[in-house]
Amino acid sequence: MLRVMTWNILTGGRDRDGTDRWDRIVAVVTAQRPDVLALQELRGLDRAGRMAELAGGLGMTPYLARSWFGQPVAVLVRAPLRMLRSGRVRRPFHHATAQVQVATGAGPLTVFSTHLNPWSGGRRRMEADWLAAAVRRTGGRLALLAGDLNTLDPTVDHTARLAGLPSRYRRRHLRRDDRTVDTRAVARLLDAGLVDLWPHTGGGEGTAGPAGAACAQEDDGGEPDGPTVPTRHGGAEFAAMRLDYLLATPELAALTRAVRVVRGGDADTASDHYPVVADLALTAD
Repeated sequence: MLRVMTWNILTGGRDRDGTDRWDRIVAVVTAQRPDVLALQELRGLDRAGRMAELAGGLGMTPYLARSWFGQPVAVLVRAPLRMLRSGRVRRPFHHATAQVQVATGAGPLTVFSTHLNPWSGGRRRMEADWLAAAVRRTGGRLALLAGDLNTLDPTVDHTARLAGLPSRYRRRHLRRDDRTVDTRAVARLLDAGLVDLWPHTGGGEGTAGPAGAACAQEDDGGEPDGPTVPTRHGGAEFAAMRLDYLLATPELAALTRAVRVVRGGDADTASDHYPVVADLALTAD
């Protein structure tokens, strides 16, 4: 079984007051032990060897994609997986998109780590179109799009949860009429043929316990879309919502055995997002 994980670690794991959350981030990742890790919001990790330092603490090999406007993103790989190729999707994303291909027994697996525009639904829709084109062009049969899409699930009614947000945050998720919920980015990716792995597997909410341990699978408190924000660390701009996704090609979706949001322990305070983990019926080649 091959485990993948996506996580927005919030401003490179350091707060404005200088608080360093790296020990908690490393603890959560170590407990889950993903074979492939997609990270977002890597402020400052493209300087002074900091990405190599974090990757070394995790025992993984990184590929980092720098951003022109926002923050870098990365994909990290754990041996014995072999990284076949790596690169950056060359479009003017607000943040960035990294692309890494690894060898598996079923053929190459291509993983995209991305972070869509936080402010504009129109820009997110455009970025989603770029992603769909990249997956279609270079993803192959087994492709996974992982990251913070800053977009609500188009299959769920979000009226009540958005009503409780201050207007300056609520507007991020509305169309120009200030009434219609803007779910276009995820909708475009689903229309392009990608499969949302959370509802595909039924979803689940796990503890931050060790990989391989019996992780509690709960019914997620009545939330059908598995909230990934906010955490106890913060997130005043969020209601309980899912902004972090794992989207797969149909052939990879058929190999997905479980998906869960990791909660509890250090995951509650390591970032303002919770990580999402999926187990795939794949092995390293």
